[in-house]
Amino acid sequence: MKDRRQAAEILDRLMSEHPDAQCELDFGTPFQLLVAVILSAQCTDKRVNEVTPKLFADYSTPEQFAAMDPAVLERYIFSCGFYKNKAAHIISAAKDIVERFGGEVPSTIEELMTLAGVGRKTANVVYAVAFGGQAIAVDTHVLRLANRIGFVDSDKPIEVEKALMQAFDEDKWSAAHHALIHHGRYTCTARAPKCEECSITEYCDRYAGINNK
Repeated sequence: MKDRRQAAEILDRLMSEHPDAQCELDFGTPFQLLVAVILSAQCTDKRVNEVTPKLFADYSTPEQFAAMDPAVLERYIFSCGFYKNKAAHIISAAKDIVERFGGEVPSTIEELMTLAGVGRKTANVVYAVAFGGQAIAVDTHVLRLANRIGFVDSDKPIEVEKALMQAFDEDKWSAAHHALIHHGRYTCTARAPKCEECSITEYCDRYAGINNK
C-alpha cells in the first residue's frame, strides 16, 4: 500500500502527464450530465457523446424525460447498449427529480443516490463535476489502476474508493479521480499498458512485479 507522500507524488506526476484531465462527457446542465453518466455505464464516453446531441436537442429537462415513452428513449440510446435498462433508469430518475426535488437535480451524494437507477459511482461523478464537490468515483479504469499501482488489493469499488480517499488529501479527490481515469484510458490500458510512456513506473506494484521476475 502507498503512503500519503507516495500518493501525493503519484498524483503530481499523473496531473503533469495528463494536464487536461477532466470529464469527457458533453453536457449543458446537471441533469444532462446525470443522463450522460447513466448512458456511459459499460459504454465509452465517445459513443455517449455521439448520442446525446440529438437526444438533448429534442429532450433536455427532467420534466420532458419524465413524460417520455420508454420506447422513444430506447431508440435514441440504442447504440449505448443495455438501452432498455438505461431508458428505465433515466425516466425513473427524471420522475424522482420532478416529484421529489422540484425539477432540480439534488446536489449531495446522499440525495443523488436516492434517485432511481443512480448508484454511488454515478452520484460521485455528478456531485464532483456538476456541483464542484470532492469525490472519487470508481469506474473500471480507477479500479484497475488502484490495484495495479498498489493503493489497494480489492475488486470491490467501495473498498477502492475508501482506500483512495485515505491516500489523497480531500481537496485532491476529484483531481485524482480524473487523473486516474485518463491514465487508465490513454496510458495504463487494460490489455496493453504503455509502461514505456508512464511517469509513475517507480511507484507501480505491477511494473515492479513484472521486472523483478
